Amino acid sequence: MSAANYRILIVDDEKSILLLLKRIIEEEGYSVKSAGDGKEALRVAEIFKPHLIITDLKMPVMDGMALMEKYKQTDNDTDYIIMTAYGTIDTAIKSMKMGALEYILKPLKEPEELRHAIRKAYERRRLIIENMALKSELLKGVPPLEILFAGMEELLEEIKAVAPADTTVLLTGETGTGKSLIAQVIHKVSNRRGPFVEVNCASVPDNLLESEFFGHEKGSFTGAVSSRKGKFELAASGTIFLDEISEMDSKLQAKLLRVLESGSFERVGSNVTQKSDARVICATNRNLQDEVSQGTFREDLFFRLNVFPLKLKPLRERRKYLPAITEYLVSLISARIGKRISRISDRNMEKIVSNPWPGNVRELKNVLERAVILSKGDELDMTKVLVNDGSQRVRFGGKLVDMEKRAIDDALEQTGGNRKQAADVLGISLRSLQYKIKEYGIKN
Repeated sequence: MSAANYRILIVDDEKSILLLLKRIIEEEGYSVKSAGDGKEALRVAEIFKPHLIITDLKMPVMDGMALMEKYKQTDNDTDYIIMTAYGTIDTAIKSMKMGALEYILKPLKEPEELRHAIRKAYERRRLIIENMALKSELLKGVPPLEILFAGMEELLEEIKAVAPADTTVLLTGETGTGKSLIAQVIHKVSNRRGPFVEVNCASVPDNLLESEFFGHEKGSFTGAVSSRKGKFELAASGTIFLDEISEMDSKLQAKLLRVLESGSFERVGSNVTQKSDARVICATNRNLQDEVSQGTFREDLFFRLNVFPLKLKPLRERRKYLPAITEYLVSLISARIGKRISRISDRNMEKIVSNPWPGNVRELKNVLERAVILSKGDELDMTKVLVNDGSQRVRFGGKLVDMEKRAIDDALEQTGGNRKQAADVLGISLRSLQYKIKEYGIKN
């Protein structure tokens, strides 16, 4: 909000005071109207819609207190500064209790006293508008704030603080806690001009990761039939999100460290140094410090990534918010697949709340989708997907190898053959899942 758009109504029965105040305030660039008493102020305010009313306390016809009380019935969002020559403690306390931001004695000792009070009120209004804009931005393409950050309110405050900066962010948390979604939120709140570009470090073969990150020149390797931009180039002026960063091999870790330190890189097959201004957000479900101790992750890279760590809570630590999260997901799923599920019984909700949900929100969403599909009528039926103690129905029996194969089969069936999603459901890396699929000869 600019000062020119900030509307101030001055109310005083002394014309000389009105003229003086109007001149002081207009010199600051604000939009100003005036009125000689409370009743006239109400008429002006109905059309002018002031953000701030500066009113004398003692006036004929209708005084400042009565004006505050009356206009609050119409608009409770307006701020007030009270001015009076009758400066008693009682009137000061009463006006502040009614919501006045400031209490200023007349005559003014100096104009700066009024200017300072108005600047404080203006800054307060500007922050309110910015927060409203932030909420509106967050709601585009993501769940409502009260759902997304239920039980993680402090995380939203940290995101507000770090989003405008270029600081590297490291998201940690268990599989399925929504790290990719949170990365998108940070990007949206940052107001960066460029795109949001995501790379899953576990889903790209090691020999292609460098090309995926930095691009390549034509003929630089077998299959490079044309030049290609990498993700860092594509994310120019935007954000690059590196998911499952712990899966990155050591050679590429060194090159990523260079980008973070200097913003420089070269395409595969090129000697031309390029610069990247992409903001880097990384995520992992592993403990990177443990990876450093084991020698699988570079310590210097870890320190560069861990500038601003954000930890997402697992669903079991947000258990009291599960009913609200469940109701939101069920309404979303029902609308998408064309079902009208409008009721969840206490018994079914108890099953949901008591389930440990090791796969977190992703697992909850997948189970609820199966339940919605299998439900008849308008009530959610969890009996076919959860047993009485709230745990998922899984076929047990036989050798451990057979159970593991069946679990993989179930996960692949549940995700429509999507290996990345199946790995998330199982709580293992994509690389581990691919190894198991090959080991067991699973057809997919």
